[in-house]
Amino acid sequence: MNPYLENLQYRTRRHFLRDGGLGLGAVALGQMMAGDGMALDAPENPLLPKRPHFSPKAKRVIYLHLTGSPPHLDMWDYKPELVKRDGQECPDEYIKGKMFAFTSGTPKLMGTPRTFKQYGSNGTWMSDAIPNFHGIADDLCVVNSMNTDQFNHAPAELFVHTGFPQPGRPSFGAWATYGLGTENQNLPGYVVLISSGTQPNGGKNSFASGFIPSVYQGVQCRSKGDPVLYVSDPPGVDRGLRRASLDALKDLNETAAEDFAHPETLTRIAQYELAFRMQMSVPEVMDISKEPKRTLEAYGAQPGGASFANNCLLARRLAESGVRFVQLFDWGWDFHGTNPSEDIRDGLTKKCASMDKPVAALVADLKERGLFDDTLIILGGEFGRTPFREGRTSKGQVLGRDHYPDAYTMVMAGGGVKGGYTHGASDELGFSVARDKVHVHDLQATWMHLLGFDHEKLTYRFQGRDYRLTDVHGHVVKDLLA
Repeated sequence: MNPYLENLQYRTRRHFLRDGGLGLGAVALGQMMAGDGMALDAPENPLLPKRPHFSPKAKRVIYLHLTGSPPHLDMWDYKPELVKRDGQECPDEYIKGKMFAFTSGTPKLMGTPRTFKQYGSNGTWMSDAIPNFHGIADDLCVVNSMNTDQFNHAPAELFVHTGFPQPGRPSFGAWATYGLGTENQNLPGYVVLISSGTQPNGGKNSFASGFIPSVYQGVQCRSKGDPVLYVSDPPGVDRGLRRASLDALKDLNETAAEDFAHPETLTRIAQYELAFRMQMSVPEVMDISKEPKRTLEAYGAQPGGASFANNCLLARRLAESGVRFVQLFDWGWDFHGTNPSEDIRDGLTKKCASMDKPVAALVADLKERGLFDDTLIILGGEFGRTPFREGRTSKGQVLGRDHYPDAYTMVMAGGGVKGGYTHGASDELGFSVARDKVHVHDLQATWMHLLGFDHEKLTYRFQGRDYRLTDVHGHVVKDLLA
């Protein structure tokens, strides 16, 4: 039997008089207050700038996610003892009881074949795989003591971006835009750029808004062709007709908002209006052909193309135009060694060549324009790579590493972090964090702090609980702050 109808059978006149009186009273009160107490507020732009909890060091974020996770032991974390013991079997205490994505049995240790040296005034260790980073060593904050809970790509990527390994939570960019709004009302507050032709491992969930209003989700733009799909007027519709259509939709949505008080209705109004404004503003800001030749050459960017270099230049243009959060995803950093492009020798050299030049140019460009100090730049993957050879390729000529969550590297610059600073350390073989461990939630708490938020207080209530980016964990790592 229908439980609702069954419940009605047991309701008496006394129930009706009690509940009806309260209901009629509420209706009368609503009429007396002319709707002020019951209806949603008049629609306003949810992306208007907002004040954080305290004065921020960073006003905006450029997050460069290297999808697949780069081999940190061949780029940032130098392990001379591992080099000495190259080819030896892994000590049992390091691998006993642990699971790896593609390795079983007793793997062989693999010291890096790269050449490491120290750069900058504080001697930051870097390899020859990233030569353009050598010149900006004093701007970089290298965290060699990262730790995560996940060892497979999609869960780990979702974890670093949303604080949870499963889909459905708001991303860091969505939280930042929800908390701060954005400075340019003609552009999205959160823009996503994807290179190397592949979506991130977590799919659109890696830049989604989860259960907070969808106006805060990442808007994917393209560096080739129409910048935003479906934002252009369809054939036979001019800008005037589009405006008239949106006005009619706005009237209908405002009526629906008054009737049903659903917050997504107001979000829909704001998104339609933003899309109309984007028709004029997005093509202009996405046109890198207007950049001087020296700037294009510094990034290695080519107008009309689609590349990580183009996206780095676009990130600067978007940040300069007032976009709050710019997210870049670059596919191709999964160095298992299953083919020559995944070899940590020549393969890594080629992949880094497409990355370190435009990132170094981005840092220099932001500094030249006075944007570096209040722009937080984040660079890294979802986890690290093993100190031993990957199981499937261990007997081949191509050198590769398996997934590894226990100790890896993330890099930051600008936005209130210490420059020329290396934080923490892994043990002499790179298996675990030996000093100053930084969990993913700790790093997220630190990012929120740099944006002016107490990460425990920027919350959104959903299904009876207050949610936040750091879930119920995380501590600000004050040693990373300038």
